[in-house]
Amino acid sequence: MPTIQKQVTILTGTSNDNIWAGSAYEYMRGPGVVSAAVVASLATSFLTIQSGPDVILEESPTFVLAGAGYGIVPDHFFYNWGAAPGDRLLCRVRNANAGSNVISTVCNIQYTGR
Repeated sequence: MPTIQKQVTILTGTSNDNIWAGSAYEYMRGPGVVSAAVVASLATSFLTIQSGPDVILEESPTFVLAGAGYGIVPDHFFYNWGAAPGDRLLCRVRNANAGSNVISTVCNIQYTGR
């Protein structure tokens, strides 16, 4: 199963327009089902997830996991959707906190056919 796993630090008052950018799996190679966990080390970060033209999650607070670890299967995999060939997977995070925030993400892709 193709997986994107990244951990980034978002500085105070800044954002990362796509944590998944640059991954070999950023663009869907065929139809599939995507499942993602995105957790933050501190509160007050906001998350947007898109798959091609579809908004999966409109800017919402990010789940906080102490210790900045990766999400636990299945507990933190809140975001699940079907994606079409060529869809760009986008995970945007904005840090409204007064401190730097560590964002950990795991995105699993299961292709259903080609």
